[in-house]
Amino acid sequence: MAERDGTGTATGATTALLTCAMAFSMLQLFLLGALGPRLVDDLDVSPTVLGLTTTVGFGAAAVLSPLGGRVVDRVGPRRCLVGLLLVSGAALALIGAAPGAGPLLAAVALGGLPQALANPATNKAILAAVPAERRGSVTGMKQSGVQLGAFAAGLPLATLAGAIGWRGAVWTAAAAALPAALWAARGLPADPPPKKVPAAWVPRGTIAWLALFSLLLGSGIASVNTYLALFGVRRLGLGPTTAGILVAVLGVAGVAGRVGWSRLAGRPGRAVWLPGGLAVGAVAAALLLGAATYIHALVWVAAVAVGVFAVAANAVSMVLVLQRAAPGRAGQDSALVSAGFFAGFATGPPLFGLLAQDGRYATGWLLVAAEFTGAALVALTWAVRDRRAADGAAGRRAG
Repeated sequence: MAERDGTGTATGATTALLTCAMAFSMLQLFLLGALGPRLVDDLDVSPTVLGLTTTVGFGAAAVLSPLGGRVVDRVGPRRCLVGLLLVSGAALALIGAAPGAGPLLAAVALGGLPQALANPATNKAILAAVPAERRGSVTGMKQSGVQLGAFAAGLPLATLAGAIGWRGAVWTAAAAALPAALWAARGLPADPPPKKVPAAWVPRGTIAWLALFSLLLGSGIASVNTYLALFGVRRLGLGPTTAGILVAVLGVAGVAGRVGWSRLAGRPGRAVWLPGGLAVGAVAAALLLGAATYIHALVWVAAVAVGVFAVAANAVSMVLVLQRAAPGRAGQDSALVSAGFFAGFATGPPLFGLLAQDGRYATGWLLVAAEFTGAALVALTWAVRDRRAADGAAGRRAG
């Protein structure tokens, strides 16, 4: 019994650490979204430039992800997680110091590196330190760290920005990354000696399907993350702090969705169908955002639905990566799926930003619904093909 308790305590500590790392890896995205109304006014940048911050950050993450996955497989998750947290802190500090659009975009580009390392390093750590039967729930919890970052940006940090300014709030987040890096250095098992691993630059099979799904899903999620607060302020008449709380609500719903659905996805037979089903729910959430243009109270329901369905779908895709990754290539396979997700984050907001520039938010939310529809079609097509392949293999074994 003591041994079981000790194992559970160790797994709980690992889960908390990985959740923290995921929160920091994408915190800049949520800060730029939650603080967007203040930042747009202070730096005198347009909504389109605000969307470009997402494009630059996630474009860098998409390009760096395949290399990041190979680095994780080669040098180990602990070294990479310490580096992730240190670079996250540096990027946040530079964002807080940015005097204008150019330096802001450069700082956001630096923040693409932690994003590229996050899923490969945390997934590799799970395979190394977590019992197989608990990997689904731990994956969901650590993926919920991203939404905990959204909550932190939307409530405490947005509130802090009202008291000390948006720069002070961002610098506070940057300072918090340092003790987190020390925690990772002391709290994770030592990495094995660096080793050579075969390179995998192109996704194949299940990983290719998940990468395409993640591209379309990420396009829609990024648009919501980037423009939800600005939509609340400029179209719905919310104050900046209330709009930040709206982002926090999305974050809390995302935590619940990621933990709950990922635990269910730990059962391989069900995991195959979950991405498509969740993407269908995400379509409904995007349509609710469009309806909120006319019935303002619906925006709160829509924020919850985006978290429960769209955000949770990304966590389920990571559970599938752990279940289907090639031996010794969990880092690279995770990175290839993440590259698709980040590419979606890079492309979605600029398209939405062109519509937001003219105040056409309802049309923008229809665009998001179309992106989620594409993700649903990809996921359901893959699930049908995968099930047929599994049935065929079972029939050949029986024969």
